[in-house]
Amino acid sequence: MAKSIDVSDLNIYYGDFLAVEGVTIPVAARSVTAFIGPSGCGKSTFLRSLNRMHEVIRGARVDGKVLVDGQDLYADDMDPVNVRRMIGMVFQRPNPFPTMSIAENVLAGQKLNSKRMKKSEADDIVERSLRSAGLWNEVKDRLDRPGSGLSGGQQQRLCIARAIATQPEVLLMDEPCSALDPISTSVIEDLIHELKKDYTIVIVTHNMQQAARVSDTTAFFNLAGVGQPGRLIEHGPTEKMFSNPEDPATEAYIQGRFG
Repeated sequence: MAKSIDVSDLNIYYGDFLAVEGVTIPVAARSVTAFIGPSGCGKSTFLRSLNRMHEVIRGARVDGKVLVDGQDLYADDMDPVNVRRMIGMVFQRPNPFPTMSIAENVLAGQKLNSKRMKKSEADDIVERSLRSAGLWNEVKDRLDRPGSGLSGGQQQRLCIARAIATQPEVLLMDEPCSALDPISTSVIEDLIHELKKDYTIVIVTHNMQQAARVSDTTAFFNLAGVGQPGRLIEHGPTEKMFSNPEDPATEAYIQGRFG
């Protein structure tokens, strides 16, 4: 199920503005890659380019290559909707659909894909997805209640269940714990460790301790100044990036955040 990603010389534009410049990075299958760096350096923009979510903004475009197991996500014959089925996304703040029950939230992607299912199949998907998201035992007796009635941490796990219900090959997470308390954050981090057995995971985080705990590879983004494009400065095994980075800017940023 999980697939590798290879990005080559990717530039991301919004109209004439170059937001992210010249990113080249491999992402191994069944691993966790963390993107770190100061606010405004293009981490989230780059993350969204990996499933073409940035294209919802008018005038957005890229040049360069994003390959998933050799398949070009920006090929002329590639439907962005299919890309987003293959590469799921979890956003910064939990966003369950407020008018839907817990079960309906999990199945939302299936319904958007106009997939008809027998009740038994739907029930199996709901249970499988909620179990994978570590939420089943907490909600199995109230699946018909609104997802918005859950706690913040439970809502984020519900959003993860919704994302994996369509069985994507890659899971993108944009600061998934930034709005959560420490206990909920710890639960999500444990879940990430479990999910990487089946998925390729890419996460944006401002929490250096979190990046050190959950990721196998870390990539540091930075920008030269206001109005300048974000750039990937370096990437490598997380242990090396945190103990002996090659670029002084990486070391200064990590030490500053830990301090």
